[in-house]
Amino acid sequence: MTVTIAPTEDVDACIALRIEVFVGEQGIPMEEEIDDLDDVSTHLLATDETGAPVGTARVYEQGEIGKIGRVCVAKSQRGTGLGAKLVQACVDELRSRNHLSTAKLSAQTYAIGFYEKVGFEAVGEEYPDAGIPHKDMVMPL
Repeated sequence: MTVTIAPTEDVDACIALRIEVFVGEQGIPMEEEIDDLDDVSTHLLATDETGAPVGTARVYEQGEIGKIGRVCVAKSQRGTGLGAKLVQACVDELRSRNHLSTAKLSAQTYAIGFYEKVGFEAVGEEYPDAGIPHKDMVMPL
């Protein structure tokens, strides 16, 4: 199955997938999932050959740090490598912005190994986010 990942203006499709995964599957409250950062972020959307959304993530800037967030993959695409490709697409997007020095994300602790495999390093202490344990992770750009 061919999947395409690209920046998109279709934020509604990204949010719909995030609601399916984060709110529907993980029980994160809607008011914590949707925030003001959506308005200042570049959204990436993965679509299958039919054009259906199967993954999404967003990137935004905080000074010299590029933040990656809201990374999610539809249940039908998990285990295919799409998550790693989506994160790499985010890193590539941030690397294209020459003023950024570091990529940073907040990983659910169960996913730390996944992010380490794509080059991120866990830093700092574990903390709760939406009631789920997280840890910050960084990668030099």
